[in-house]
Amino acid sequence: MATANQEEVRLLGKWASPFSNRIDLALKLKGVPYKYFEENLANKSDDLLKYNPVYKKVPILVHNGNPIAESLIILEYIDETWKNNPLLSEDPYERALARFWSKTLDDKILSAIWNACWSDEKGREKAVEEALEALKILEDEIKDKKFFGGETLGLVDIAANFIGYWVYILQEIAGLELLTLEKFPKVYKWSQEFINHPVIKEGLPPRDELFAFFKASASK
Repeated sequence: MATANQEEVRLLGKWASPFSNRIDLALKLKGVPYKYFEENLANKSDDLLKYNPVYKKVPILVHNGNPIAESLIILEYIDETWKNNPLLSEDPYERALARFWSKTLDDKILSAIWNACWSDEKGREKAVEEALEALKILEDEIKDKKFFGGETLGLVDIAANFIGYWVYILQEIAGLELLTLEKFPKVYKWSQEFINHPVIKEGLPPRDELFAFFKASASK
């Protein structure tokens, strides 16, 4: 097994992707040095195709030559490999809950909000209704906790980076008011705690650049 000084950690990602950013945030929270490689998804690199031949997507973490794909799986791998600043509780039930909510974010909540922001006029009303229902699920879950797992950042918070940061940019571009202080005060308060955490603040992509990227995408 490689010593800490010999470890090679590489991340293949896309700067504007919340899924890639999850891995950036986790590695930064753990204090793990790594090399980042920006992928052009219109012209995928040989490394991307070699390391993730099944889905051909980012992010991909390569640790000492071993590739791991799919952001939630990578997050758990990082947490199991580097034990400091744990993302998951030692309690089996709390771990199961965190996995459930992380998967729910990907399967149900993120897709609903994404669809609302990119829907055409014909389908917008239904898409917005589904996005608000999804945010209500989170509002009921966060309750009065600082973070989803309690007082410290955990797996679910990192998995919810899209909610904490990307949503505000996308809803502005789309001219929507999905996540606001008035509609979802608990999720809104969580999002402010999240983006103002010193490590998260440093690890998020620049807002102006992200806005310009998605604005250009919306106008195509």
